[in-house]
Amino acid sequence: MNLAADMSLWGLVMQASTLVKAVMLLLLLASVVSWAVIFAKQRRIKRVVKDMNRFEDRFWSGGNVRDIYDDVHRHHHTPEGMPALFTAGYEELKRRRDAGDTARAEIVPSVQRAMRVADSREFEKLEAGLAFLATVGSISPYVGLFGTVWGIMSAFIGLGNVQQASLAMVAPGIAEALIATAMGLFAAIPAVVGYNYFSNRLDFIDNRFDTFMDEMAGIVERGVQSATPMSKARDKQQASEPVEPARTAPEL
Repeated sequence: MNLAADMSLWGLVMQASTLVKAVMLLLLLASVVSWAVIFAKQRRIKRVVKDMNRFEDRFWSGGNVRDIYDDVHRHHHTPEGMPALFTAGYEELKRRRDAGDTARAEIVPSVQRAMRVADSREFEKLEAGLAFLATVGSISPYVGLFGTVWGIMSAFIGLGNVQQASLAMVAPGIAEALIATAMGLFAAIPAVVGYNYFSNRLDFIDNRFDTFMDEMAGIVERGVQSATPMSKARDKQQASEPVEPARTAPEL
């Protein structure tokens, strides 16, 4: 085999030792799985944000909470994202009302707890795969470096067994060892970029979810208060005062 063939990328990979080949294969598999996770998570987050925007437009268009609940289940067999939070809160509110609870101190915290539980479950699903990306991004360069060190060590050991050493003899061994480092970086860079991007997007979604849960709790609290005679009199007095235009909140 001539030198040009030996120094080709494929030729260097095939000449590598068994351990270095195993390191390269491991890094290649990590890279493939990382890209699969990145594409799958991108599609999921894009769907969640799209559903969230559509749901908020419907939620703040006015109407009745029961109608919004029916619309959610008409379009989503299993609600995800913000519709799942709303569904959990509304079902807890309905359960409390059916049980005859009317005290604000009992209903509002119960609705908030139900939405927080739903929020935790949704984020468990949204964060799936992030730990894998973080792991690949952090250890792949070191795995590649291990393959490089082992390959260079093997090259110098072989060099010590000859009488006359030359650069042409050691260069292929060093080159094939450095391929492991390159593959480690090839696996790590997309994983780190994907992890940082998705972490930022999940922070954005988390803030939107928290804002909605606060708004939903406020609507429930006002709905419970409006059932008392004192609050009805206060609402009648405030109705004559000018107010700034705002989004139309649904009624309970």
